Amino acid sequence: MAWLLARFTGASYIILMPEQAHLAALEFAKTGRIRVIVQDNGSIHTSIQVQQQQWSQWEAQGLYLFFLPAYCSEMNPIESEWHQLKTHELAGQMFEDELDLAYAVMDGVEARSRVEGRTTQRFKFQSS
Repeated sequence: MAWLLARFTGASYIILMPEQAHLAALEFAKTGRIRVIVQDNGSIHTSIQVQQQQWSQWEAQGLYLFFLPAYCSEMNPIESEWHQLKTHELAGQMFEDELDLAYAVMDGVEARSRVEGRTTQRFKFQSS
């Protein structure tokens, strides 16, 4: 059986981020606070398409992007979270397929968020 893995692309990113910009605009109108999303320098975050079509629009809505220095995993908190997830929640497990792995990752993230007293938000993408 063949498994199709969806790739997160610049186009996917452009679909996801307007919702974040909308939420930022609501928050800015209500509180005067801007929303900042910290990102690495992945090509999907910095593509010409994203820069030309989106950044200024998002900033006008109160959503700002902060980019971490290149190759600076110690400043990227997700790197530590992935390490903890792999070490504690997923260690020693085998998965029949990508779906089982995906569910285990989601369950692990949720478990870690409860332990750390954090909230999580899962994004769903419509696929064609």
